[in-house]
Formats: sequence, structure tokens, C-alpha cells
Amino acid sequence: MAINRLFAFFLLVAGCNLYFSQDVTIKDDKVLLDGKQILKAEKINLTQYSFFSMKDDEEILMYRYMDNETPRYVSDDYFILNFLTEKTKVESTDLAKIANFMNSKKGMEKLVRWLLKERVLNQAGELNPERVAIFKEKYDENITQRTLR
Repeated sequence: MAINRLFAFFLLVAGCNLYFSQDVTIKDDKVLLDGKQILKAEKINLTQYSFFSMKDDEEILMYRYMDNETPRYVSDDYFILNFLTEKTKVESTDLAKIANFMNSKKGMEKLVRWLLKERVLNQAGELNPERVAIFKEKYDENITQRTLR
């Protein structure tokens, strides 16, 4: 009896996650949310992506992966999210939020999902300035300020 209840609860939780999950894909330099384009994407190189607004084709977000000039030592690696229109930069070592080894496109899809979940991006692909500030407070580790060079 308890197994049936546990199984029903599991199906309910899985169903809710599938229902509320959003399908984010990057295809042909287009960021698609449930099949509708919300942003334009440009892969600059393996470690850098730029995202552009659909409204005015302005660059709103730049992602950059920094290996901290130590390619063989990954413990000091971090990423930078530069919200250009908001003049806000977030540096974080929490690579698990976006990591998808050997496929930077999948990592960027994960990044867009994260920004949607945190409501930094809305369904139309526009930045929410208040949520960008909250996002910075939550995740910014201020790495370049506290690192001696």
C-alpha cells in the first residue's frame, strides 16, 4: 500500500516537473523557448557567447569562461556573465549551473534555463533590471577584485 502511494507521488512530482519545464534550444544562432525565438546567439569561440535582443538587435548578455591562465588546473576556473545593458557583471565559480562538457551549446541552453528560472530573462527574452540586481547579489563572487595579479 505504501509503495503505491509512493509511486503515485513520484508520478505526480515528475508530471509537474515536465509540465512546468521549458524547452530551451539554440539552433542556427537562435535561442528558442518552446519553439519561439526569444534571443539571437553568437558563438564567438569555445569559451565565449553573446546574446542579442530580438527587439533592437542590441547585445544584452555576454558569457565568458575563464581558465584563470591555468589550463591544466580547473579548480580556479570561473565564468563571467556580463549583462551589458544593465552594466552588471557576475563572476562565479559554480560551474555546475551551466556545465555540459564537450558541448558549449548545451551549456548555453542550460544558462538560459537558469536565467529564466531566476526570472532574469522573461518569456520575451528581455532582461528584468530588478532581477539582474538580485541575481548579482545571489551569485556574484567578485573574483577579479579579490584575486591578486
